[in-house]
Amino acid sequence: MDFTVVLAMVLCALTVPGFGDTGSGKAQSCSDIRQFYSGKGFSLNGVPQSEMSGEHLRICPPGYTCCTNVMEDSLSNLSRTEIEGLIRDAGRALQASLNGQYKAFDGFFLELLNRSESVLPEFYTPALGFLYTQNTRVFSDLYTDLRRYYRGSNINLEEVLNEFWARLLERLFKGANGQYLIGDEYLECVSKQSETLRPFGDAPRDLKLRVTRTFVPARSFVQGLVVSGEVVRKVSQVPLSPECIRAIMRMTYCPHCRGLPSAKPCASYCANVLKGCLANQADLNTEWRNLADAMMQAASSFEGTSSVDVVVLTLPTRILEAITTMLDNMDTFNTKVFQACGNPREGGTSSTGLEDLKKRRMLTTKSMTSETRLEKLVSDVATKLREMQTYWVSLPSTLCSDRIATGAQANDKCWNGMNRARYLPEVMGDGLASQINNPEVEIDITKPDMTIRQQIMQLKIMTNRLKNAFNGNDVDFQDTSDEPSGSGSGMCTDENCPRGPRFMAPNTDRPKLYAYPPENKKVVKGSANHSLPTIGLYLLSLVTLLLWR
Repeated sequence: MDFTVVLAMVLCALTVPGFGDTGSGKAQSCSDIRQFYSGKGFSLNGVPQSEMSGEHLRICPPGYTCCTNVMEDSLSNLSRTEIEGLIRDAGRALQASLNGQYKAFDGFFLELLNRSESVLPEFYTPALGFLYTQNTRVFSDLYTDLRRYYRGSNINLEEVLNEFWARLLERLFKGANGQYLIGDEYLECVSKQSETLRPFGDAPRDLKLRVTRTFVPARSFVQGLVVSGEVVRKVSQVPLSPECIRAIMRMTYCPHCRGLPSAKPCASYCANVLKGCLANQADLNTEWRNLADAMMQAASSFEGTSSVDVVVLTLPTRILEAITTMLDNMDTFNTKVFQACGNPREGGTSSTGLEDLKKRRMLTTKSMTSETRLEKLVSDVATKLREMQTYWVSLPSTLCSDRIATGAQANDKCWNGMNRARYLPEVMGDGLASQINNPEVEIDITKPDMTIRQQIMQLKIMTNRLKNAFNGNDVDFQDTSDEPSGSGSGMCTDENCPRGPRFMAPNTDRPKLYAYPPENKKVVKGSANHSLPTIGLYLLSLVTLLLWR
């Protein structure tokens, strides 16, 4: 046989289409995908019995297939639902962790306040007698205001403390001088003298420093936990783009359409798809880490000599010491007040309340601490905050390794978007700007997702509040009495949660235009190729044979 004839026969043989993984000359049965498709809850009406030409496919690569357009659309919607569900599930897991930290610290702090207030009758009644029993409202109002402040109410902590000392001074002065008729105008004059006479000694200034250093960071810390949980909830619900949905479908269900149901996506291929789909989410990384760092810094201030438990549990002791200081020096204080404000009129209900008080011995409160529990709480919080720092940039690899992609040991037998073969393109970086050359997902990097940009701004604002709080500067919050942190029920996790203010991040950079690369259609194909026969090669073979004859 002549060489030209042999050549023509070889060309013809090479162009005979292969089907499935076997390379046989017959169209493969679609029984596997029919079973798979039915198992996903879809009707088998219109599903082919055997493979057919795939020119009609809009998402999957060309080649012989068992999928119709209807099947491709159904599986595309399914893949979107599943991947969005995985993203929400991952977000819920992080929310649960943040909520656990919130509940642990919030419960601990409120328990300290409750314990501190509960000992007042036990300690103050024997020491102060009627001066306490007739003025319990002064002390209960202080604790109420401290709780409101911690919960985020828009009240000034320094004003709360100043008001407490002013009211306490009026009640003590009036009670210790029961033999006089003392009206509001006279008490106003007494209050003015307190600025120079300092009846409570250094207690008001010292207590203000201690309370501020404790309550300001504590309030900011729990607000940080609430805000970070809300950011996770909102960002985890951002819908996928149409380009991303196509890429997810090609990665997850196109192998089934090509008769390769056992081929899982290559790890690097999956990484590129999800890095593209979650590019906007990855841009949270910088501010997310900054917030975690600021929260860990705030948590570090809860320990030591001025720790949360020490400050809160010693409030009764420090206030009682201040009262003792005033009563011990009441004679001197009265003399100077009478000189400045005049002698009050006699005619009160008792000869003197001061004599009765001097017969009582001021009692020292018992020490109440919970250091071991606080140390463990702060340690647990710091550990969980460190773990969450890389959440947004780690999310693609976490989803791929846990639920989607094949292991690294199967690089030559995985689905690369075209066939079962090695995936060659490099893995893209993190964030929107790094996706300009992503071979799997077309992304307009000049159009960031505005919902996510708003959440980035929320993170920046919260981080600044935490830094200010750590430095001892009080920070203003909107009244959150109706927010989750004020309800005592933990952070919200559903669509019925109240929404906070929305912040828009200004775009200060001029948009840049980039050319997008073509889809990854040049990946090296495996031996099981379903390419359609090339008509030109048949014609070339026949023409060569005829010319020879």
